[in-house]
Amino acid sequence: MKQEFLLPDLGEGLTEAEIVQWLVSEGDTVALNQTLAEVETAKAVVELPSPHAGVITALHAAAGDVVPVGAPLVGFEIEGAEPTPAPAAPAQAVEEGSGPNLVGYGAAPSAGRPQRRARRAAAGTTTAVAADAEVRVAAPHDAIEVHPAPPVRGERPRSTPPVRAYAKGLGVDLALVAAELGDRVITRADVDAYRERIAQRAGGTTSESAAVASASAPASASTVPARIRPSAGERATTRVPIRGVRKHTAEAMVQSAFTAPHVTTFHTVDVTATSELIASLRKTAAPDAPRIGVLTVVAKAVCLALGHFPGLNSRWDGEAGEIVQQHFVDLGIAAATDRGLIVPIIRDADRMTLGELAAAIAELTRTARSGKTPPADLAGGTFSLTNIGVFGIDAGTPILPPGQTGILALGAVRRMPWEHDGGIALRDVMTLSLSFDHRIVDGAEGAQFLKAVADVLEEPGRAMLLG
Repeated sequence: MKQEFLLPDLGEGLTEAEIVQWLVSEGDTVALNQTLAEVETAKAVVELPSPHAGVITALHAAAGDVVPVGAPLVGFEIEGAEPTPAPAAPAQAVEEGSGPNLVGYGAAPSAGRPQRRARRAAAGTTTAVAADAEVRVAAPHDAIEVHPAPPVRGERPRSTPPVRAYAKGLGVDLALVAAELGDRVITRADVDAYRERIAQRAGGTTSESAAVASASAPASASTVPARIRPSAGERATTRVPIRGVRKHTAEAMVQSAFTAPHVTTFHTVDVTATSELIASLRKTAAPDAPRIGVLTVVAKAVCLALGHFPGLNSRWDGEAGEIVQQHFVDLGIAAATDRGLIVPIIRDADRMTLGELAAAIAELTRTARSGKTPPADLAGGTFSLTNIGVFGIDAGTPILPPGQTGILALGAVRRMPWEHDGGIALRDVMTLSLSFDHRIVDGAEGAQFLKAVADVLEEPGRAMLLG
């Protein structure tokens, strides 16, 4: 019998998803829960499991297409199955025991906190956090149109995550590279050689290719992106589709800026004692221990201070006419990725030790950079941290993530002359920038909270008084 699989709501009321890549082809026989495709929502790249075991008769969208929730996605031929209507979208929860539980949708989760979706470990590979920066989005079409024979639909070109990210940034479709190279692993040199061949065939590179190439990855804290240099006499522009994380971020920032009245206050802090504490902890840490840094210590100080200033750990419920105070801390950590800005949440951060916070931040960063943050990990939270100091910036006016009450920006730690013990000495100094929702938090409470965080950073021993 034939069955149609409709794109389900993958979480948080999302209305559409972009097909990143198909992992199956028409005519393939698939098992229940086998991954059919990778799709990008406004919040994350997720794997879409099969709701049926059977033969795929149709793929109703191509890689790069944006599909609305509820639209037909995959056609199945299921042996011996009775014809049933296609499931409504969002996918309805299946009662416990009524049938197989599908990964990612199906049986309703238990009441309480959102469940975390288990991550599939990469078979036999381990990737460092800094290197694991694959951008799992569909590469844009080449600016120069060529027609080599592509590989069979559904096959994934063989390459490493960094090479896929590099190709994506240059606007190179690896399927076209694979069509010229055959069945071998594609390297970065292959991508560069392919671009040269295409440029030679067309008599030079296009302005779009040059523009995309210059934006292959975000600038590090100490580098500046290469300048886009169009051909002589050319006045070039590049149009970038607004979709995925960028679209969601834009909508969220507008919503936040024009819903919550923002107030930002600043405080410059002597963090020399914190720097000394970090150096001491690193010196005595085990080789495999998570690396503790300034962000970790600030996260701990914020968790302690939130226990004394519940207004900053609250959310505004306009429909109920209530301010909802949380007695636990779900802490957001802003992560700048190649796909845009996201703010994953560390659940129950107030219950974690310094080492546990460091490990959680490292895992959160690794997952965010790989584009695999589950939508459930982006929901909730009342307070967030953003570390603009890694870019050499001292202060800013951060915008609240929608639904949150406070966000603290960490400036760069600078060695500078500072008053200390009645004299002037070189000290480690950092500026903290706190934005908060003035509907919930008065100026006095915001200032007192910021001072409490600063006190812990100036004298980490004060944490014993805030516990």
